[in-house]
Amino acid sequence: MAATSSFISSLTKRVEGKVALITGGASGIGECTAKVFAHHGAKVVIADIQDDLGHSVCEDIGSSNCSYVHCNVTNEDHIKSAVEKAVATHGKLDIMFNNAGIIIIDNEKSDFERVLSVNVTGVFLGIKHAARVMVPARSGSIISTASVSSTIAAAGTHAYCASKHAVLGLTRNAAVELGQFGIRINCLSPYGVATPLAKEFNGDNDEEELEKSMSSLANLKGVYLKAEDIANAALYLASEEGRYVSGLNLLIDGGFTVVNPSFHLFQYPNDS
Repeated sequence: MAATSSFISSLTKRVEGKVALITGGASGIGECTAKVFAHHGAKVVIADIQDDLGHSVCEDIGSSNCSYVHCNVTNEDHIKSAVEKAVATHGKLDIMFNNAGIIIIDNEKSDFERVLSVNVTGVFLGIKHAARVMVPARSGSIISTASVSSTIAAAGTHAYCASKHAVLGLTRNAAVELGQFGIRINCLSPYGVATPLAKEFNGDNDEEELEKSMSSLANLKGVYLKAEDIANAALYLASEEGRYVSGLNLLIDGGFTVVNPSFHLFQYPNDS
Protein backbone atom coordinates (compact mmCIF):
# COMPACT_ATOMS: atom_id res chain seq x y z
CA MET A 1 0.00 0.00 0.00
CA ALA A 2 2.88 2.34 0.77
CA ALA A 3 4.35 1.80 -2.68
CA THR A 4 1.00 2.59 -4.28
CA SER A 5 0.63 5.78 -2.25
CA SER A 6 4.14 6.84 -3.22
CA PHE A 7 3.35 6.26 -6.89
CA ILE A 8 0.14 8.30 -6.71
CA SER A 9 1.99 11.08 -4.91
CA SER A 10 4.65 11.15 -7.62
CA LEU A 11 1.98 11.66 -10.25
CA THR A 12 0.56 14.76 -8.62
CA LYS A 13 3.60 16.78 -9.74
CA ARG A 14 4.83 14.77 -12.70
CA VAL A 15 7.60 17.17 -13.77
CA GLU A 16 8.42 18.60 -10.36
CA GLY A 17 11.77 20.38 -10.38
CA LYS A 18 12.26 20.12 -14.14
CA VAL A 19 12.98 23.01 -16.49
CA ALA A 20 11.12 23.19 -19.80
CA LEU A 21 11.66 25.42 -22.83
CA ILE A 22 8.64 25.63 -25.16
CA THR A 23 8.84 27.25 -28.59
CA GLY A 24 5.56 28.61 -29.88
CA GLY A 25 4.46 28.72 -26.26
CA ALA A 26 2.47 31.94 -26.43
CA SER A 27 -0.71 30.42 -27.85
CA GLY A 28 -2.48 27.21 -28.82
CA ILE A 29 -0.84 23.90 -27.98
CA GLY A 30 2.29 25.60 -26.64
CA GLU A 31 0.37 27.85 -24.25
CA CYS A 32 -1.69 24.94 -22.95
CA THR A 33 1.42 22.80 -22.49
CA ALA A 34 3.20 25.60 -20.63
CA LYS A 35 0.30 25.78 -18.17
CA VAL A 36 0.11 21.99 -17.77
CA PHE A 37 3.87 21.69 -17.18
CA ALA A 38 3.81 24.53 -14.65
CA HIS A 39 0.84 22.95 -12.88
CA HIS A 40 2.89 19.78 -12.55
CA GLY A 41 5.85 21.55 -11.00
CA ALA A 42 8.07 22.60 -13.90
CA LYS A 43 9.79 25.92 -14.41
CA VAL A 44 8.79 27.04 -17.89
CA VAL A 45 10.49 29.32 -20.40
CA ILE A 46 8.25 30.39 -23.28
CA ALA A 47 9.97 31.21 -26.57
CA ASP A 48 7.86 32.90 -29.24
CA ILE A 49 7.61 35.90 -31.56
CA GLN A 50 4.24 36.95 -30.12
CA ASP A 51 5.65 39.09 -27.32
CA ASP A 52 2.41 40.44 -25.86
CA LEU A 53 0.78 37.02 -25.78
CA GLY A 54 3.92 35.45 -24.35
CA HIS A 55 4.12 37.92 -21.48
CA SER A 56 0.39 37.46 -20.86
CA VAL A 57 0.80 33.70 -20.53
CA CYS A 58 3.67 34.22 -18.09
CA GLU A 59 1.47 36.49 -15.99
CA ASP A 60 -1.26 33.84 -15.96
CA ILE A 61 1.18 31.15 -14.83
CA GLY A 62 3.13 33.36 -12.45
CA SER A 63 6.55 34.97 -12.83
CA SER A 64 8.09 32.60 -10.29
CA ASN A 65 7.37 29.64 -12.54
CA CYS A 66 7.41 31.12 -16.03
CA SER A 67 9.49 33.53 -18.09
CA TYR A 68 9.43 34.70 -21.69
CA VAL A 69 12.06 35.17 -24.38
CA HIS A 70 11.55 36.52 -27.89
CA CYS A 71 12.57 33.79 -30.30
CA ASN A 72 12.25 33.28 -34.03
CA VAL A 73 12.99 29.57 -34.43
CA THR A 74 14.49 30.07 -37.88
CA ASN A 75 17.23 32.20 -36.31
CA GLU A 76 19.91 30.02 -34.75
CA ASP A 77 21.13 32.81 -32.49
CA HIS A 78 17.61 33.15 -31.08
CA ILE A 79 17.34 29.43 -30.33
CA LYS A 80 20.79 29.38 -28.78
CA SER A 81 19.94 32.41 -26.61
CA ALA A 82 16.64 30.87 -25.49
CA VAL A 83 18.40 27.70 -24.36
CA GLU A 84 21.09 29.74 -22.62
CA LYS A 85 18.46 31.84 -20.84
CA ALA A 86 16.76 28.71 -19.52
CA VAL A 87 20.07 27.39 -18.20
CA ALA A 88 21.17 30.76 -16.81
CA THR A 89 17.85 31.26 -15.03
CA HIS A 90 17.31 27.76 -13.70
CA GLY A 91 20.69 26.04 -13.90
CA LYS A 92 19.68 23.34 -16.38
CA LEU A 93 17.34 22.28 -19.18
CA ASP A 94 15.39 19.03 -18.81
CA ILE A 95 12.67 19.39 -21.45
CA MET A 96 12.73 20.96 -24.91
CA PHE A 97 9.37 21.18 -26.66
CA ASN A 98 9.79 22.20 -30.30
CA ASN A 99 6.23 23.29 -30.88
CA ALA A 100 6.45 26.38 -33.11
CA GLY A 101 4.97 25.82 -36.55
CA ILE A 102 3.06 27.41 -39.41
CA ILE A 103 0.76 26.31 -42.22
CA ILE A 104 0.15 28.48 -45.26
CA ILE A 105 -0.89 27.94 -48.86
CA ASP A 106 2.39 27.16 -50.57
CA ASN A 107 1.94 27.83 -54.28
CA GLU A 108 5.01 30.04 -54.31
CA LYS A 109 8.58 28.86 -53.75
CA SER A 110 9.07 31.44 -51.01
CA ASP A 111 5.99 30.16 -49.14
CA PHE A 112 7.17 26.55 -49.41
CA GLU A 113 10.60 27.47 -48.10
CA ARG A 114 9.13 29.53 -45.25
CA VAL A 115 7.05 26.60 -44.00
CA LEU A 116 10.03 24.25 -44.10
CA SER A 117 12.24 26.85 -42.41
CA VAL A 118 9.91 27.16 -39.41
CA ASN A 119 8.61 23.60 -39.19
CA VAL A 120 11.80 21.67 -39.97
CA THR A 121 14.84 23.91 -39.54
CA GLY A 122 13.34 25.31 -36.34
CA VAL A 123 12.98 21.79 -34.94
CA PHE A 124 16.52 20.88 -36.01
CA LEU A 125 17.92 23.94 -34.25
CA GLY A 126 15.88 23.22 -31.14
CA ILE A 127 17.22 19.68 -30.97
CA LYS A 128 20.78 20.82 -31.69
CA HIS A 129 20.98 23.45 -28.97
CA ALA A 130 18.98 21.52 -26.39
CA ALA A 131 21.32 18.57 -26.92
CA ARG A 132 24.30 20.87 -26.42
CA VAL A 133 23.35 21.32 -22.75
CA MET A 134 21.68 17.93 -22.23
CA VAL A 135 24.61 15.78 -23.39
CA PRO A 136 26.85 16.78 -20.44
CA ALA A 137 23.92 16.11 -18.08
CA ARG A 138 23.38 12.67 -19.67
CA SER A 139 19.61 13.18 -19.59
CA GLY A 140 16.79 15.12 -21.18
CA SER A 141 13.54 14.86 -23.08
CA ILE A 142 13.12 16.56 -26.45
CA ILE A 143 9.62 16.62 -27.93
CA SER A 144 8.49 18.05 -31.26
CA THR A 145 5.04 18.74 -32.62
CA ALA A 146 4.43 16.85 -35.85
CA SER A 147 0.95 16.04 -37.21
CA VAL A 148 -1.12 13.25 -38.74
CA SER A 149 0.49 14.70 -41.87
CA SER A 150 3.67 12.95 -40.73
CA THR A 151 2.16 9.62 -41.81
CA ILE A 152 -0.58 10.32 -44.37
CA ALA A 153 -1.15 12.63 -47.33
CA ALA A 154 -3.84 15.19 -48.15
CA ALA A 155 -4.28 16.36 -44.54
CA GLY A 156 -2.44 19.61 -45.24
CA THR A 157 -0.64 21.61 -47.90
CA HIS A 158 2.36 20.24 -49.78
CA ALA A 159 4.87 22.10 -47.64
CA TYR A 160 3.09 21.26 -44.40
CA CYS A 161 2.92 17.55 -45.25
CA ALA A 162 6.56 17.50 -46.33
CA SER A 163 7.62 19.36 -43.19
CA LYS A 164 5.84 17.01 -40.81
CA HIS A 165 7.23 13.93 -42.57
CA ALA A 166 10.63 15.56 -42.06
CA VAL A 167 9.97 16.17 -38.35
CA LEU A 168 9.27 12.46 -37.91
CA GLY A 169 12.46 11.48 -39.75
CA LEU A 170 14.48 13.99 -37.75
CA THR A 171 12.96 12.68 -34.51
CA ARG A 172 13.96 9.12 -35.29
CA ASN A 173 17.46 10.03 -36.44
CA ALA A 174 18.13 12.23 -33.42
CA ALA A 175 16.77 9.55 -31.07
CA VAL A 176 19.37 7.13 -32.41
CA GLU A 177 22.22 9.61 -32.15
CA LEU A 178 21.38 10.98 -28.71
CA GLY A 179 20.15 7.84 -26.98
CA GLN A 180 23.73 7.03 -25.97
CA PHE A 181 23.66 10.16 -23.81
CA GLY A 182 20.41 9.27 -22.07
CA ILE A 183 18.42 11.83 -24.09
CA ARG A 184 14.98 10.83 -25.32
CA ILE A 185 13.58 12.28 -28.57
CA ASN A 186 9.91 11.88 -29.48
CA CYS A 187 7.23 13.67 -31.48
CA LEU A 188 3.49 14.19 -31.18
CA SER A 189 1.17 13.84 -34.15
CA PRO A 190 -2.27 15.25 -33.42
CA TYR A 191 -5.35 15.27 -35.61
CA GLY A 192 -6.98 18.65 -36.23
CA VAL A 193 -7.43 20.82 -33.16
CA ALA A 194 -9.04 24.26 -32.99
CA THR A 195 -5.93 26.31 -32.25
CA PRO A 196 -5.43 29.92 -33.41
CA LEU A 197 -3.26 28.53 -36.24
CA ALA A 198 -6.06 26.22 -37.41
CA LYS A 199 -8.63 28.97 -37.15
CA GLU A 200 -6.49 31.29 -39.25
CA PHE A 201 -5.83 28.66 -41.92
CA ASN A 202 -9.45 27.56 -42.13
CA GLY A 203 -10.82 31.09 -41.98
CA ASP A 204 -13.12 30.11 -39.11
CA ASN A 205 -12.99 32.05 -35.85
CA ASP A 206 -15.72 30.00 -34.18
CA GLU A 207 -13.94 27.33 -32.14
CA GLU A 208 -17.05 25.19 -31.65
CA GLU A 209 -17.92 25.18 -35.35
CA LEU A 210 -14.34 24.35 -36.30
CA GLU A 211 -14.31 21.46 -33.82
CA LYS A 212 -17.54 20.10 -35.30
CA SER A 213 -16.16 20.40 -38.81
CA MET A 214 -12.98 18.54 -37.89
CA SER A 215 -14.81 15.85 -35.92
CA SER A 216 -17.09 15.09 -38.88
CA LEU A 217 -14.12 13.38 -40.55
CA ALA A 218 -12.70 11.81 -37.39
CA ASN A 219 -12.90 8.12 -36.59
CA LEU A 220 -13.52 8.42 -32.85
CA LYS A 221 -16.93 9.96 -32.21
CA GLY A 222 -18.39 11.70 -29.19
CA VAL A 223 -15.24 13.61 -28.28
CA TYR A 224 -13.38 16.59 -29.73
CA LEU A 225 -9.60 16.82 -29.68
CA LYS A 226 -8.50 19.66 -27.40
CA ALA A 227 -5.13 21.33 -26.90
CA GLU A 228 -5.18 19.84 -23.39
CA ASP A 229 -5.06 16.34 -24.87
CA ILE A 230 -1.86 17.16 -26.71
CA ALA A 231 -0.40 18.92 -23.66
CA ASN A 232 -1.08 15.83 -21.54
CA ALA A 233 0.64 13.64 -24.12
CA ALA A 234 3.66 15.95 -23.98
CA LEU A 235 3.55 15.70 -20.18
CA TYR A 236 3.76 11.91 -20.41
CA LEU A 237 6.79 12.05 -22.72
CA ALA A 238 8.47 14.68 -20.54
CA SER A 239 7.89 12.89 -17.25
CA GLU A 240 9.47 9.83 -15.65
CA GLU A 241 6.49 7.79 -16.81
CA GLY A 242 7.94 7.97 -20.30
CA ARG A 243 11.52 7.36 -19.22
CA TYR A 244 12.05 4.44 -21.61
CA VAL A 245 10.18 5.92 -24.58
CA SER A 246 12.31 7.29 -27.40
CA GLY A 247 11.95 7.52 -31.16
CA LEU A 248 8.16 7.42 -30.84
CA ASN A 249 5.66 9.20 -33.05
CA LEU A 250 2.73 9.44 -30.63
CA LEU A 251 -0.44 9.78 -32.69
CA ILE A 252 -3.24 11.67 -30.93
CA ASP A 253 -5.82 11.18 -33.63
CA GLY A 254 -8.61 8.98 -32.30
CA GLY A 255 -7.66 6.26 -34.77
CA PHE A 256 -7.94 8.59 -37.78
CA THR A 257 -4.80 7.33 -39.52
CA VAL A 258 -5.45 3.60 -39.04
CA VAL A 259 -8.59 3.33 -41.15
CA ASN A 260 -9.61 3.84 -44.77
CA PRO A 261 -13.21 5.05 -44.44
CA SER A 262 -13.98 4.02 -48.03
CA PHE A 263 -14.48 0.38 -47.01
CA HIS A 264 -17.43 1.13 -44.67
CA LEU A 265 -16.90 -2.27 -43.01
CA PHE A 266 -18.04 -1.06 -39.60
CA GLN A 267 -20.54 1.53 -40.77
CA TYR A 268 -23.76 1.45 -38.75
CA PRO A 269 -27.11 3.04 -39.64
CA ASN A 270 -26.79 5.77 -37.00
CA ASP A 271 -23.26 6.75 -38.09
CA SER A 272 -22.96 10.27 -39.47
